[in-house]
Amino acid sequence: MIILPISLTIAAGAALLNLWLSMRVGRVRTKEKVFVGDGGNEPLTRRMRAHSNFVENTAFVLILLALVELGMGSSMWLWGAGALYLVGRILHALGMDGMMWGRMAGTAITMLTQLGLAITALTIVYLTPTSITMTEVEETVVSAPR
Repeated sequence: MIILPISLTIAAGAALLNLWLSMRVGRVRTKEKVFVGDGGNEPLTRRMRAHSNFVENTAFVLILLALVELGMGSSMWLWGAGALYLVGRILHALGMDGMMWGRMAGTAITMLTQLGLAITALTIVYLTPTSITMTEVEETVVSAPR
């Protein structure tokens, strides 16, 4: 069995963050009594976009994180990249509520994390030395007992 501790931990954190973002949307929906769509309500639109933006980016990060961890193994920088991504997504969500520097920082962190993981993935594929191994297969004949 292969266990990817970094990917599993960051995925669990992302799931919890997804729940938090969903609850934030729900609170505004209940307060403003808007149960379908955004009703033209700007705070609700902002929260919905923060949640949608999270979903739009997180799948790519988690897939890249898992594949890089499979290709390179666990490392402190990979832990840092995953944790930083989650912090960036929290900052982005808070920024969508008006803390503009958080939105900008969260966006930059998200883009840099994806870029770094993508470059690392390509590096693993194209710069890791590989060798071709040939294996000879011999024919095995099984005879029935007499």
